[in-house]
Amino acid sequence: MRTRADIKSWLTDMDGVLVRENTALPGAQEVIEKWQREGTEFLVLTNNSIFTPRDLAARLRSSGLDVPEERIWTSALATAKFLQDQEPGGSVHVIGEAGLFTALHEAGLIMTDRNPDYVVVGETRTYSFESVTTAIRLIASGARFIATNPDATGPTDQGIVPATGAITALITKATGREPYVVGKPNPMMFRSALNKIGAHSEETGMVGDRMDTDVVAGIEAGLHTVLVLTGIMGVDEIEKYPFRPTEVLSGIHELLDPVVEDEQ
Repeated sequence: MRTRADIKSWLTDMDGVLVRENTALPGAQEVIEKWQREGTEFLVLTNNSIFTPRDLAARLRSSGLDVPEERIWTSALATAKFLQDQEPGGSVHVIGEAGLFTALHEAGLIMTDRNPDYVVVGETRTYSFESVTTAIRLIASGARFIATNPDATGPTDQGIVPATGAITALITKATGREPYVVGKPNPMMFRSALNKIGAHSEETGMVGDRMDTDVVAGIEAGLHTVLVLTGIMGVDEIEKYPFRPTEVLSGIHELLDPVVEDEQ
């Protein structure tokens, strides 16, 4: 049975694992520095498709966490990679922000609202009736439907706001078409991240704070899974799920502890 001692590469969620409420969590910076010092391949994963990796690296620095932008893998990047592989040079109509537009552009995809191959819906704070109507009409005319992530709501300082999953549900209701979702909990996002750093699932761990996204996708991708309790998931909630992470830790700081030989 694999133990943490067998792990040579790491994927980690961002919110609830490395940062919470714009503040670095205990041990997060030390773990990043340890991985860098030891030459361990790693990526920070997020379903957020609004920001580019450069934007996110800057936001993390303001939270007290220094993560190079090339070590950040977003659902926008995973979506762009998926579409690049599926249809190189394909055309897309996009609802989203700079993170998604930039990723798709750099992957060689063409932005258009005239008979696109795909309609891609990501996170944005400027959803409009007009943009949703355009997406509905294009999908009804035959464009394939893609979403960066399934999250129905997102947090703000003023409370929750509708997110990608809420908008795609509206489009699905109008068209009868379900989107293919690239981001977590689709293990596709983890596999594209593994390819990005040249890692193998048998030797990679995933650190997350949610059973229904991070852990289940990690299990399906064949990874060593670590659930930390610094996010929204309490230890009692683990029992609600039919699957289990490899490890449950109080926080990412415990990855700094020496590995116990008989760890299960």
